[in-house]
Amino acid sequence: MTATTDGSAGAIPPRAPAATESAPTPAALDGARQANQRAIEYLLAHQDEEGWWKGDLETNVTMDAEDLLLRQFLGIRDEKTTQASALFIRGEQRADGTWATFYGGPGELSTTVEAYVALRLAGDDPEDEHMAKASAWIRAQGGIASARVFTRIWLALFGWWKWDDLPQLPPELIYFPKWFPLNIYDFGCWARQTIVPLTIVSAKRPVRPAPFALDELHTDHRNPNPHKPLAPAASWDGVFQRLDKALHAYHKVAVPGVRRMAMRSAARWIIERQENDGCWGGIQPPAVYSVIALHLVGYDLDHPVLREGLASLDRFAVWREDGARMIEACQSPVWDTCLATIALVDAGLPADHPALVKAVDWMLDEEIARPGDWSVRRPQLAPSGWAFEFHNDNYPDIDDTAEVALALRRVRHPDPARVDAAVKRATTWTYGMQSKNGGWAAFDVDNTSPFPNRLPFCDFGEVIDPPSADVTAHVVEFLALEGKAHDPRTRRGISWLLAEQEASGAWFGRWGVNYLYGTGSVVPALVAAGLPAAHPAIRRAVDWLESVQNDDGGWGEDLRSYVDESWVARGESTASQTGWALMALLAAGERESKAVERGISWLAETQREDGSWDEPHFTGTGFPWDFSINYHLYRQVFPLTAIGRYLNGQGNEGG
Repeated sequence: MTATTDGSAGAIPPRAPAATESAPTPAALDGARQANQRAIEYLLAHQDEEGWWKGDLETNVTMDAEDLLLRQFLGIRDEKTTQASALFIRGEQRADGTWATFYGGPGELSTTVEAYVALRLAGDDPEDEHMAKASAWIRAQGGIASARVFTRIWLALFGWWKWDDLPQLPPELIYFPKWFPLNIYDFGCWARQTIVPLTIVSAKRPVRPAPFALDELHTDHRNPNPHKPLAPAASWDGVFQRLDKALHAYHKVAVPGVRRMAMRSAARWIIERQENDGCWGGIQPPAVYSVIALHLVGYDLDHPVLREGLASLDRFAVWREDGARMIEACQSPVWDTCLATIALVDAGLPADHPALVKAVDWMLDEEIARPGDWSVRRPQLAPSGWAFEFHNDNYPDIDDTAEVALALRRVRHPDPARVDAAVKRATTWTYGMQSKNGGWAAFDVDNTSPFPNRLPFCDFGEVIDPPSADVTAHVVEFLALEGKAHDPRTRRGISWLLAEQEASGAWFGRWGVNYLYGTGSVVPALVAAGLPAAHPAIRRAVDWLESVQNDDGGWGEDLRSYVDESWVARGESTASQTGWALMALLAAGERESKAVERGISWLAETQREDGSWDEPHFTGTGFPWDFSINYHLYRQVFPLTAIGRYLNGQGNEGG
């Protein structure tokens, strides 16, 4: 059975009239109180007994397709897993035969190619209607030759594409010094963890017997791997295309002893970064490629490194009631737990409630106490911070660290000295991770090299980690509430944020969709740091938010805003994005505005009986436009935070 989503879900809704100010009506307050209580009960009922929360992290079917391709490559694919994954993949197919990367989005070529191949592994006949539609659409888009590099790497593993027709990255890259362009630490941590194992795969060029042909996905059977013409030599594209040609030539003449040493060094680098749970970086793609790379250099599937790596991948599987199996690209317990904690306290749950104390205990135990890759740029900085996932000590997340610290301060914990010590360590570490321009990135310092994104190999999304407004805002809010608003380092962050404001009054959202997320993050931070509500930057943001409110009272923004300005702050209203807009307006002192009342009323009216909100839309961002996320807990925590602050005030006074 296929889904009927065909892109029409992205229709642009009408705008609301300009907002005016008035006291909240009794009906609005009553609806907000009821919604608040139901949402509190819902969240409390979904807390794990260990103290954490975790919603499903939904992305797209390439995760599921690549999981099956990995199992096929290793010879461990089983029928139960295959059919369960195929059930999920079929259910995500659009009416036109394609697969999208987000709900309501357009068909995407590489995603459709990978989904199609996965269904063929599951036994679906190419002549079946849903398969014929998909293959026809793929051919119309240029076939496999037009797919992204990562898709063609997966196909090359089975001889469906030629290794000679893929960009090269040699394992000798592991020897580039840290000051040299294109060394591995010039890449963002997620790209670094993926590229290092892929240099081994690229050098080995394995081909396992294909279980079937894929002729129906090529547009030119005489030359299925056409070469694109080179860009002018004086252009950056031309320079990097010629560099890739040189790397292909080097592959043929690489000194065998040096190459073997490079692959062993890359393998050692990979093994040293395996987490206690067997995964790499807490995310599925590096784990998949690390398993393949280590297997290619001689690790058998019974070796503890690979055995634990494969076991960790099974933990990314979400089994649904209908028997379908969905693969999460990542898991977000730390992020979900700190956001849920903030929401519950702001909603009026007593700050010493047992559920909150248990959440704080769990978060305190998750603090990272050893150096990771970030210490390459900051070798003297004492470790601290929190990661996004259950296990990812190599890559604490600055964004998570700021929000965890905010959550810790919301709760009245029986051991305040322990909380104080953890927050103090986090403050020192966070200051140490500030980039030169005054902003903060997600994982690294000054990870802003212009070169990695230009490599032909890197066409799969963002591969560097520059500072962003949303992360910087969360850090500024955390530091301000620690009494450090006037610290020169915090002031540099504030200045950077003010300089990043768009002419419209909004801020770009790197890790959430999009300008609603950026603005919803920055305004509360600036107010917490002491900017008055009358500040011109705050007023411009308020005017913009009021101007983009939907007719139904909510706010929404489609992911197409990342590539098409006409979609900025336009889309069907969602609970999470409405929460972000309201959080900004409330921080700016707009509680009695008509816009806020209408937004709160929309949340109360759209809440389900069990206290939850329905949100099929993707409002999270991995890579802007290229990789989108539906965090299933966003639809709970952000509406509750907004409603709670509407009823109880900003909630920044701490525990």
